[in-house]
Amino acid sequence: MPSAEPDVRKRIWIFDTTLRDGEQSPGATMTVEEKLEMSDALVDLGVDIIEAGFPAASPGDFEAVKLIAERVKGATVAGLARANRNDIERAAKAIQGAESARIHTFIASSDIHLEHKLKMTRDELVARVAEMVAFAKSFTSDVEFSAEDATRSDWDFLVQVFDTAIQAGATTLNVPDTVGYTTPAEYANLMAHLQEHVPGIDDVIISVHCHNDLGMGTANTLAAISAGARQAEVTVNGIGERAGNTSLEEVVMALSTRGEQFGGAYTNIRTDRIVPISRRLSGITGLDVQVNKAIVG
Repeated sequence: MPSAEPDVRKRIWIFDTTLRDGEQSPGATMTVEEKLEMSDALVDLGVDIIEAGFPAASPGDFEAVKLIAERVKGATVAGLARANRNDIERAAKAIQGAESARIHTFIASSDIHLEHKLKMTRDELVARVAEMVAFAKSFTSDVEFSAEDATRSDWDFLVQVFDTAIQAGATTLNVPDTVGYTTPAEYANLMAHLQEHVPGIDDVIISVHCHNDLGMGTANTLAAISAGARQAEVTVNGIGERAGNTSLEEVVMALSTRGEQFGGAYTNIRTDRIVPISRRLSGITGLDVQVNKAIVG
């Protein structure tokens, strides 16, 4: 008998940010040509979304995102933008040539960021989210909104922020553990809280973006997937600022070998291409993985 088709409701979208967040590893800066080489390898690997860069950050980053957007076929290309008009316009211009384009806009939601970095009140933040998500939506139907430092935010305020983002047109909601602060049980509880209290959340994709400061990036990501998250934001070899991002290969292989432990969740990643892309990234950046690194060591 032919095998049953996988349940698409259990598919986990792999959002790779090697070229954006991963490049923030000390010494991991890539040339435009190297980014194009990596984007080809990411398409070959089967990632669903490639976060190609932060177009407003520099002319070089804008050019790299533009070239990747024009080159990539078979995957969505995302450009990162702070929640302001200039960043969103630059991202929109950079990705306009993509076969499938996404604007990923973000702003912090924790009180510590509101007070010390943004100098905004909660009401001002909610108004900014409504305005800027709608502005991003005017350029593309695919808009991801991230509440930076979500895991240190007040949960009820986070519900308000995400409700606002959905009403403004966001199609993916990202719940980032920006400083690698949360734990698996806490993160899973936050997923459950959001799904219970945010109106319309069943109609969007919940995404998770973890950092590995306490060594729990993979564990937190998998806990969130078990609790209903449907997009994992990861990097090849787990590269990224400070202790790095969640490792693509660890999440993918955990789901590939033990998917039944995560409600039958699966990805469309070509697992036979994991070691080759790991070695390619090491060759490009000069950052070798430790010899006993999980999956690719």
